[in-house]
Parts: sequence; C-alpha cells; structure tokens
Amino acid sequence: MQRIMASEIASLTLRALRRVLRATEIGSRQLAAATGLTPSQLLVLREIDTRGSATPGTIAQSLQFSQATITTIVDRLESLGFVQRKRSEKDKRQFHLSTLPDGKKALADAPDPLQMRFMERFLALPPWEQAMILSAVERLATLMDADTIDAAPLLDSGLIDRSGPA
Repeated sequence: MQRIMASEIASLTLRALRRVLRATEIGSRQLAAATGLTPSQLLVLREIDTRGSATPGTIAQSLQFSQATITTIVDRLESLGFVQRKRSEKDKRQFHLSTLPDGKKALADAPDPLQMRFMERFLALPPWEQAMILSAVERLATLMDADTIDAAPLLDSGLIDRSGPA
C-alpha cells in the first residue's frame, strides 16, 4: 500500500514538473511570436533599456550570464536593430550598450515573461516557504542527475545564447 502511494506521489510530481516545462515552452513561443526574441534576449534587452547605457560586463554581472553569452546575445540584438554599441569616450577598450527605438518597441510588444511573474510571486512568499521550495527543487535536480549542470537564472529551454527562438 505504501509503495502504491509513493508511486502516485512520484507521478503527481512528474506531472507538476511537466506543467512547469510546458509553461516555459509556451511562454517562449508567445515571446517569439510577439517579438522574434528568446527569453534570454528579452532579459538582456530589458536590462540594457532599464540602465539606459551599460557595458556588456555590467549586464553580464547583473543577469549572472557569462561575458561570452552576453556578447553573442548583444550581437543578435544589434543585428536586429534593437541595441547599439558605442565606444566609451573615457576608455576606448569599452563599449556602452543602449536601446534603439525598435528595441523599445519590442519591449513594449513583449508579453509578460513567465520569469517575471515567477519572481514577483516567489518574492511575495515568506522566507521559510522560499527556502522550502529551493530545497525541494535542488533535491529534484539531484534526483534527475541535473545538479552539476550549469544554468543561468532563466526560465527557458535550450541554449541561452542561441540566435533565435527554438
């Protein structure tokens, strides 16, 4: 009897995990349809726009992405006409990034990302519940042999520095 109950709980857990994966997939498709961007590209574009002007290093540090990932994403955003790179007046080795009008339009057209809704709701939880969720999700990652996989704090499936939506 106990084994049957554990099996049912395992199935329910897998169903909940599948719902999270599907929500991520659907959110990515909605974003791609509205803007042609991936979730990681939208995050980078939003961070650049929020700061007004920033170096790639600042953006990488803020989003916890690697410098190489930011460079790849910024290359794509620049090719779309969403951002521009401008060499620093003070230090010619540095570039400053800023949002162009088409980038601002893409931000305005973008649906509310799943990640932002998650963050708002998660941060509204009491600290003990946040810790409990983190512990459960970390344990789930271990059970699935995913505890050593490097991952940015981003709800998206696939490579974060891919050039276009999956």
